[in-house]
Amino acid sequence: MATMTIRDLDERLKARLRVRAARNNRSMEEEVRSILKSALTSDQSTSKSLFKAIRARIDPLGGVELVIAPRDPMREIEFE
Repeated sequence: MATMTIRDLDERLKARLRVRAARNNRSMEEEVRSILKSALTSDQSTSKSLFKAIRARIDPLGGVELVIAPRDPMREIEFE
């Protein structure tokens, strides 16, 4: 097993970690291991495209209707 030291941890974050660990009947160290394990074992193989990720955040808000400006027909290209 590896050992890790975390420096400059914000006191408020440490206090929240202590409360969370107590709520789960764990030591702070065990709680951190649980958090890391949970965060890093989630299924990342189903990563979304950027479009799908943005869409997932916007859809619950009702989305946005954009007005598409009218376009003129394409010009003919003249070759010399």
